[in-house]
Amino acid sequence: MSIKIVTDSNCGYTVEQAEALGIEIQPTPILINGQQYFQEEGLTIDKFYEYLTSDDARVSTSQPNPYDVAERWRRILKEYDEILYIPLSSGLSETALVIKHMAETEPEFIGKVYALDNHRVSITQKQAVIDALNMIKDGKSAKEIYDWLMNTAHTSSIYIAVNTLKYLKKGGRLTPAVAAIGTLLKIKPVLQIQGEKLDQYAKVRKLADAKSTMINAIKNDLETRFAEERKAGKMTIGIAHTQCLDEAKAFADEINAAFPDVEFTFIDPLSLSVAVHIGPGALAAACTIKY
Repeated sequence: MSIKIVTDSNCGYTVEQAEALGIEIQPTPILINGQQYFQEEGLTIDKFYEYLTSDDARVSTSQPNPYDVAERWRRILKEYDEILYIPLSSGLSETALVIKHMAETEPEFIGKVYALDNHRVSITQKQAVIDALNMIKDGKSAKEIYDWLMNTAHTSSIYIAVNTLKYLKKGGRLTPAVAAIGTLLKIKPVLQIQGEKLDQYAKVRKLADAKSTMINAIKNDLETRFAEERKAGKMTIGIAHTQCLDEAKAFADEINAAFPDVEFTFIDPLSLSVAVHIGPGALAAACTIKY
């Protein structure tokens, strides 16, 4: 049976890259001063950060319109037998649950569309897409791929060093008092995503300390939670960032030196939906299972 993979723009693939892979991207709406934009459709990454760093602009994210998602599915199902939908984690957006409900309750999509929630974002979400493509090549059905991705949903970790507390404060994730103290003390929080929400992991003062903290956190994961997968050669590591590519490349060298036995995958920009909450200058490292 023929299978089409649909993911959203949080995975990091551009529309051009998606077309080359034979997959489709459901764009995530970005709201700027109340007006809706889509990445690559009237909103460049540079323009997004120009708005984000401006004190005069209100920047937030929104959910894809379920009607638009359904229309995409109907079009695809005229040509393909099944659809595998790989969205942003429900811990960061309710979109995954809304779309999953639609796939499992609308008669025209039941048994044809498999909308999962495997708790991924950015490079971990991209790895899920790659895994699904490889499983299709191996002749797996959409249900088999869905089951594997759901069963391995929590075999990943993301750690993010934030350059400023400003955007966490704006998003309501920190009280103004805590944010003000953190800014005065030049505290750089290291955040984590363990499949769910964006949570605090550690507090440091310097970028070098933040990188060491993230490396040690991944080391602990690979030696404990993911030890069996690492031994089997099934773990990967990647880097993500917001507008600090040179620093990300340097960090990749440190990661490769620390974990020479683990496959290094990507150096990618973090999705705009995450960047809204953490701002520019953020650096992230992730370890993820692979098929």
